[in-house]
Amino acid sequence: MDRLTSVERALRAATPNALLDVVTAALMEQYGAKRVELRMADYGMRSLQAVETVPFTTEPVMIHDSPQGRAFGSQEPFVLADPDAHAVTAHLPVTIRGDRLGVLSVTLPEDRHSPELIPEMQHLCDVLGHEILVAERDTDLYLLARRAARLTLAAEMQWQLLPGRACSRPEFSLGGHLEPAYAIFGDNFDWSASADHLTLTVTNGMGEGIEAALLTNLAVNAMRNARRAGLGLADQAALADQAVYAQYRGSAHVSVVLLRFDLATGEVEAVDAGSPRIWRMRDKDVDSLPLEAQLPLGMFEDSHYTSEYFQVLPGDRLLIGSDGVYDSVSPSEEKYGERALARSLTAARLLPPQQVPGAVLRELATYRGNTPLDDDALVVCLDWYGRDGRTEDHR
Repeated sequence: MDRLTSVERALRAATPNALLDVVTAALMEQYGAKRVELRMADYGMRSLQAVETVPFTTEPVMIHDSPQGRAFGSQEPFVLADPDAHAVTAHLPVTIRGDRLGVLSVTLPEDRHSPELIPEMQHLCDVLGHEILVAERDTDLYLLARRAARLTLAAEMQWQLLPGRACSRPEFSLGGHLEPAYAIFGDNFDWSASADHLTLTVTNGMGEGIEAALLTNLAVNAMRNARRAGLGLADQAALADQAVYAQYRGSAHVSVVLLRFDLATGEVEAVDAGSPRIWRMRDKDVDSLPLEAQLPLGMFEDSHYTSEYFQVLPGDRLLIGSDGVYDSVSPSEEKYGERALARSLTAARLLPPQQVPGAVLRELATYRGNTPLDDDALVVCLDWYGRDGRTEDHR
């Protein structure tokens, strides 16, 4: 049994809280590693936090100003030599199906390092990423490592409701982000991909704090229930509308846009039931996609919803933003969605879709000046490749 298979088997047999211990022991034994460190990206996507047991003693490193952050941002191994210590450290991204989890840093004696080792250790990082996702069902260790600060209860509920922060397949790649990351309450996004379709929803529950989080949880789970029952997009909206109205009797509502992409043709079925809006970048042009505005979910009893359609082409980029993004105003009272959002999307055109939401929200913070966010801000970015488009790396 070769050493790669040996480490894979050890990881799969490990208890959920012991993955780092097992991979460390295996890398030391099989590769001669002197030091192994696993860091997870925090909820704000600003820092990489060390995976360790409480109390935490290791300082975080910033994503935008560290060797680990360079590997995380580029999604490529970054190898750094230390001639004084006669050692080489490989910083390796830990990513699963496009969702960027963190970075594994492995320090080797310089006489044990060779370029041929890097793809092998990167494969181990891919296995580690899969095992972390499974382990999170049974331990809080990796979730705790993602926290640079305490989450509010509403934020805890919203982050746990998400399917992830990114997803990649040959036909598409998408990423989303929420701010304020540690105090989000009503905004959310959800997706599900089958062999033939991608369903994507972006949701904005009215209100603040725990009430908004409860409202959004109800709506998202109602849409999931309808989707998993095999209902069409308009019926998914209708069922969720009934669930929200039955609970709140019109006193609260949820704004949502539902999209269903045909992976073979690029045809998109859409139901616009509220405030999230869509922008499309095609070549260098950025345009807002006007959809037929229908009633938010739960506003009235037995609301009727209808679908409309548009087409995406290979190379298209879609950006979906909540009203906390496009309605934010500058010190001169100009809304971000009027001109600045299109400029921000153009400026981020070379970034992968997983990084675009963070870039747009950082631009939004600059645009607002000294004024803090007074509402949730959500951005989802989707790049469309189509069935004949280029193939992504889907670790």
